[in-house]
Amino acid sequence: MAVPAHQLDIFYEDLPYKPYCADFLDRGLDIYPRFEAAKRRFIQGNQPCMVNYLFFDLDHEDSVLAWHTENLPPPYWTARNPKNGHCHICYKLETPFPTTEIASIKPIRYASAIQAAYAKKLGSDTSYSRLITKNPLHKHWDVVFWSDEAYSLGYLADFVDLDKKPAPEAKQQGLGRNCTIFDTVRHWGYRKVRTYLKENASYEAWFRAVLERVLKENEVFPEPLMYGELVQIAKSISQWIWHRFSLETFSEIQAKRGASGGLKRSKKYDDLRQQAIELRTKQKMSIRKIAEELKVSKTSVTTWLK
Repeated sequence: MAVPAHQLDIFYEDLPYKPYCADFLDRGLDIYPRFEAAKRRFIQGNQPCMVNYLFFDLDHEDSVLAWHTENLPPPYWTARNPKNGHCHICYKLETPFPTTEIASIKPIRYASAIQAAYAKKLGSDTSYSRLITKNPLHKHWDVVFWSDEAYSLGYLADFVDLDKKPAPEAKQQGLGRNCTIFDTVRHWGYRKVRTYLKENASYEAWFRAVLERVLKENEVFPEPLMYGELVQIAKSISQWIWHRFSLETFSEIQAKRGASGGLKRSKKYDDLRQQAIELRTKQKMSIRKIAEELKVSKTSVTTWLK
């Protein structure tokens, strides 16, 4: 199947202006202008902090048709190593989305689940960071464009069963890393920001604290996220929390929770109080027996009977 020139042009135009690239991955990555990087065997396929494409690395022979074997939709392209049959499979997204905006956590979480499900079906290399892909513009690879369609996340999801609760390994790979950092650091931040507000600390001090926490969480991943992406994630989390919470907000939330909890406790004790009265008046039980029956203290029973 011939490679359509217009699809190569689209992929080229979607590349970062200065992407990471390499001819040999074991020699490290370089950063070059797009026109120069496009001459390398491996290239950064997505814009920084943006997902246009989903990439999967398959390290087994005859892997180029794994999508067909697993009844998945035709990919945008495959780039196959002619020496060993290993390949990269690429799906183009209809609507790209950012990976560093906490406001976009829902599509990130959704795409992460889809990515994990496709990787599982395809038998994709779990250690693949998805930053660098086999460059379909390079003649070293056997490249086939199977479809010129860009897919929505919903369409891709129709072909797989999504895990409602991500597996531990899924949280450590691909977009799962972004979700893990967002969830962990924002919950930490909701508690921690009160200290900075009480001390009238600057936003800059708060941002530095959030960035430090983001960097710490990133250390646990087998393939850590790039520093630039982590800075953007830290900015998003720190701004989101800083502009939405104040000491007054926390006081209101705690007051509502306290009132709600008080009502629940009051209802619970009303029931116990009524039972205590009935056991005393109708069954003539002693205070000690009532306390044992209701599993409460004798002091509580005495108070209720008054």
